[in-house]
Amino acid sequence: MIHKKRTLAKSDSIPIEEMIQGVPESERKDTDAPKEEDIPQSGDTGALSKMLSHLPARWRNWWIRVSTSFLMLFGFIFIGYLGPLAIVLLILAIQLKAFHEIITIGYMVYRNYELPWFRTISWYFLFCANYYFYGETINEYFGSVLQKDVALHFLFKHHRIISFALYSMGFIAFVCSLVKTFYRLQFFMFGWTHCTLLMVVVSSHLCVQNILDGVIWFCLPVLLVCANDTWAYICGFFLGKRFINQPLTKLSPKKSWEGFVGGFICTLIWGFIFSWLLARFPILTCPVRLDANWHVLSTCEASDYFIPVEHTVPLFLRPLFGLFGIGETVLIRPFQHHIAALGVFASFIAPFGGFFASGFKRAFKVKDFGDLIPGHGGVMDRMDCHFVMQSFTNVYLSTFIRTPSVQTILLAATKLTMDEQVSLIIPCKVAE
Repeated sequence: MIHKKRTLAKSDSIPIEEMIQGVPESERKDTDAPKEEDIPQSGDTGALSKMLSHLPARWRNWWIRVSTSFLMLFGFIFIGYLGPLAIVLLILAIQLKAFHEIITIGYMVYRNYELPWFRTISWYFLFCANYYFYGETINEYFGSVLQKDVALHFLFKHHRIISFALYSMGFIAFVCSLVKTFYRLQFFMFGWTHCTLLMVVVSSHLCVQNILDGVIWFCLPVLLVCANDTWAYICGFFLGKRFINQPLTKLSPKKSWEGFVGGFICTLIWGFIFSWLLARFPILTCPVRLDANWHVLSTCEASDYFIPVEHTVPLFLRPLFGLFGIGETVLIRPFQHHIAALGVFASFIAPFGGFFASGFKRAFKVKDFGDLIPGHGGVMDRMDCHFVMQSFTNVYLSTFIRTPSVQTILLAATKLTMDEQVSLIIPCKVAE
């Protein structure tokens, strides 16, 4: 619910039950319905919109979306060229903007009550969450390198107790900010903040882990979601409701079954081919490692997942493959089979992250989370599916791919007593 800013006396305050559960339609028309100017709209398209003003609205929106999509793609490629640390910083920037967009929606309801510290405490909890999760990741992947610095070693050795102390300070600040009569509203906003942290910070933390396991485990899931979104949009635009005259879901009436199925088929084909191309570059497939001077190492011995294996082409497919000059055998990287599994998730499950976001926006009567990206809305409007996809990728890596890194083993070994370290080293020497 969105209201224009006004000052309310305690006697004029709206009960929290009405805010959370809603009020009868007859009473909500004047008080709850947002004005047109209060609803965040997609960003102003500027010169591009003027150039396409002669086109029908449907085609104008199509060209704007396609143009900004390509701009985002080229920007992503440029940041990827700068290296994995630049991508991590991009993820952090996206996380901050997504958190800002969601918290702003809550603040537009909250600000009418002029209660203290809501945004300050929300951003403080964001800092605490990032300090904990990013510290855990850095400690896990680079702890054996960073422990050589005395100050850093102290911070990482006591990382969890420091994180808990920081959170406790925020917890105390929230309790001290409680105001009589508005307790329920304040606890509602407290839960709002923590749910946002769960969705945004945890997902971005898992995303960073994917990058450190190899940039390709971040890039391809992102591209699979983008490809599915693009192919579904194209198939839905040209074929939508031609065969099934029912929307895919009531949350997004413009989503068609033709676009959903067509996007799935095209995404699998595109992902299988594109994964073969990207798997040829060690800078993408190598885990992110640091040397003694904290320099990122971009070379490594190729994992078995990225080494081509010869497969025999089935008899019924040989005539088709022959048209492309392919013989009876073909080289396929095991990595491509895993991308097929990720492609299925990107096509069938990840889109429901977008539907979830659509339901959220409808619940609070906003069109978009923001207006940063012309034709698309805010950052959260573009990242809803990606957060779900990156979380699944991390779970998939942990289940089928990831093995303990040398950094993790060395860090664990440094925590052993001297006798335990000796008992660990002696069997290794005997084995040699």
